[in-house]
Amino acid sequence: MANQLLHCLSSLAAPPKLPDSPFFLMPPQASTISSEIDWLFNVILLICSIVTIGVILAMVYFVKKYGAKSRIANEKADKTCEHNTTLEITWSVIPLVITIAFFVWGFKGYVNLRTIPRDSLEVQVTAQKWAWLFEHSGFASGELHVPVNTKVRVILRSTDVLHSLWIPAFRTKMDAVPGRYTDLWFEATQTGTFPIHCAEYCGRSHSDMYSQVVVHTQADFEAWKKAEQDKNDNTPPVELGAKLAQERGCFSCHSIDGSPSVGPSWKGLFGARLNYTDGSTVVIDENHLKESIEDPLAKIRVGFPPSMPTFKGQINDKQITGLVEYIKSLK
Repeated sequence: MANQLLHCLSSLAAPPKLPDSPFFLMPPQASTISSEIDWLFNVILLICSIVTIGVILAMVYFVKKYGAKSRIANEKADKTCEHNTTLEITWSVIPLVITIAFFVWGFKGYVNLRTIPRDSLEVQVTAQKWAWLFEHSGFASGELHVPVNTKVRVILRSTDVLHSLWIPAFRTKMDAVPGRYTDLWFEATQTGTFPIHCAEYCGRSHSDMYSQVVVHTQADFEAWKKAEQDKNDNTPPVELGAKLAQERGCFSCHSIDGSPSVGPSWKGLFGARLNYTDGSTVVIDENHLKESIEDPLAKIRVGFPPSMPTFKGQINDKQITGLVEYIKSLK
């Protein structure tokens, strides 16, 4: 059983693969705003490339034409024109017009990004070191599942440090800030699986903080919700605990092989006699594990920082039982 669980967890931890894209520089366009953002990006890139090449060619030309003709230190420079009003106006007005156009198009896109439709499907997202948790339709998942051609509002919060939810294929990104809510919205235009990354450095395992958004047809989305609900109802406690630990990011701080990490290893934890900073000694049983999940700061184990967030109110009694049974299985 332990080997099967480890194999399952290793497969879940594999980074999502970016879908094939017809574009050279960009991932596929999978949302309603992707083409608009790409169009503006490509226009800016093209104009900047033309300007850069023009400046380099002008530099080479002027160096060749007006460079010193010999190695004489005091050689007099050739006389050049002192002023050209037409040229001054031209190279001031043209960049101004281009910059204003960039601002107008960019601001229009920003307004579209920040004006969230009222009829959007809402998804609660919790970010913590180092995992994403997506909650909607009455249950939670480590992946974001949405129906195609549906407006989705993502409400973000962080339990510890600054994170940033980034979905490259949707061209959307928003910070998850401790102590406040932020949000973003999108409407997926094609079914498939698309990577999610954290775009804000958040600590040691920042590069492992990835997930994926799975875009279903409406019928498949309803079928997925029903299957997930049935699976959670019928999953044995140990398997449910392993799945929940993966989804909630527990393995970012707790190992299952005995190796030290940010938090104590779960291997052999149940039944162990441990010392705490308040001077007490506790034998780890079911009640203590439940207390540690719901109120992790009630007792701080010697040698470990008080950094674990509380899960009180975030998981139900059945899920807590699953976690406890999973920890007990790690002999």
